[in-house]
Amino acid sequence: MFDTLADWLWELERTKGSEKYTAVSVNEGYRVCARLPAYFVIPTLLPEENVPRFQGHGIPIWCWSCHNGCALLKMSALPKEQDDSILQVQKSFLDGIYRIIHKPPKELVKTEDLSSNFVSLQDIQTAYAKFKQLFLIDNSTEFWDTDIKWFSLLESSSWLDIIRRCLKKAIEIIECLEAQNMSVLLLEENASDLCCLISSLVQVMMDPHCRTRVGFQSLVQKEWIMGGHCFLDRCNHLRQSDKEEVPVFLLFLDCVWQLVHQHPPAFEFTETYLTVLSDSLYIPIFSTFFFNSPHQKDTNMGRESQETQSKPLNLLTVWDWSVQFEPKAQMLLRNPLYVEKPKLDKGQRKGVRSTHQRQPSLPLTQSKSSPKRGFFREETDHLIKNLLGKRISKLINSSDELQDNFREFYDSWHSKPTDHHGLLLPHIEGPEIKVWAQRYLRWIPEAQILGGGTVATMSKLLEMMEEVQSLQEKIDERHHRQEALQAEAPSLLRNSVRLSSLFPFALLQRHSSKPVLPTSGWKALGDEEDLAKREDEFVDLGDV
Repeated sequence: MFDTLADWLWELERTKGSEKYTAVSVNEGYRVCARLPAYFVIPTLLPEENVPRFQGHGIPIWCWSCHNGCALLKMSALPKEQDDSILQVQKSFLDGIYRIIHKPPKELVKTEDLSSNFVSLQDIQTAYAKFKQLFLIDNSTEFWDTDIKWFSLLESSSWLDIIRRCLKKAIEIIECLEAQNMSVLLLEENASDLCCLISSLVQVMMDPHCRTRVGFQSLVQKEWIMGGHCFLDRCNHLRQSDKEEVPVFLLFLDCVWQLVHQHPPAFEFTETYLTVLSDSLYIPIFSTFFFNSPHQKDTNMGRESQETQSKPLNLLTVWDWSVQFEPKAQMLLRNPLYVEKPKLDKGQRKGVRSTHQRQPSLPLTQSKSSPKRGFFREETDHLIKNLLGKRISKLINSSDELQDNFREFYDSWHSKPTDHHGLLLPHIEGPEIKVWAQRYLRWIPEAQILGGGTVATMSKLLEMMEEVQSLQEKIDERHHRQEALQAEAPSLLRNSVRLSSLFPFALLQRHSSKPVLPTSGWKALGDEEDLAKREDEFVDLGDV
């Protein structure tokens, strides 16, 4: 949950980052800043007394450590000032910070300003507003009227393009960490929106632990909950300001879904897991996605408010799935095709590198020569200008060299067999980025495929796995072997010919009269039946 110092120490040990970074409790009781968590990680060489100087702004905060010793960091910008003397103090402060984390030629840090060189929150808000209109269908007639222009409307929303840009940005950062052996410092005004998004995607792609259920939940807790993402404002739970409502976390889940869709065996959880998690985001009964910061959560749940004398809120955590689902239904959240990484015995372990020193999934590009004279000052000026809110005309990461490195890295990885327990990159070409159908189309009967889709494929695969397992048991004569997880899952999917492609949210497809050419004249046929008034067909699935 990352609400204790021990959780951060455990994560540092797991990622082998404890040599260069240390967990601090300087903000315990939120003495320094209400925006930051009580505990977080900073570079070991950074004096703790620097943290409260600007209320936590301008401090590089650790996110994750790579196997080669590089790290992913984030930093919130210093407040904008007009006074030259204050600007000089800020410049001197940032110069000192950067000298601590950037020590060429051994320790290089690349700055990535997400505030001025990436999609904006306004872009995300506008794109999603257009995108969700495609799924607000009242009746069958309206569905077929929009069907003929659906793809052009989808493209004009730019939602899939934003997903592509997010995945591409994450791959660019991975290329710096993995191929160039450079740490990356993410910059944003408050480091609580796009920083959370990109840092989380990088970890999902690079760290197989984050592709397990426990690891993914820990990732959300660390980067989003403790990272200070403003769920109350971004989800607009109180309906106070539509301007602040931006689906950043939903965008993250959509990006993860693209990875799950392209590489199913690499994830312990299913797309159904992501769908119900996205639903929980907008159900304001869970403390997980209800507050703007850990401080706000502790204030409203930890003790009675002294001002209002109101009782503390008693909200549930979203991670206790037994609150929402029965055990059989929870089986749908676990991927039966996922195979854990085999553990080596002591004899095998001797000749193998430890996990954090494993060879990357592709050959590293030729290491760059040490920076030329003046590089440090140039990088420092870039960092300072970005943090002080001044845009610069040409940023480093827009160079042709970066695009060449990205393309070489991307193509090289995809040319080799996929290691589902190693680095994982998505395909980001146009047709590869798809609509998350189970989430967005599940309430539209006309969009469902009876006896088809992913559920049919999964059912056949599980049947094959059962058969292989049965044969293996006969060969090994191990009839006492415990029933595997996949032996339970097919019982829910055994009659896949009768299930919808959007199972488990839709059980049977309703028949719909599809016109040969769906035009506005289709309304003249008088089919104005409201989908909400139709009687549901029922399929007996036991207790599920």
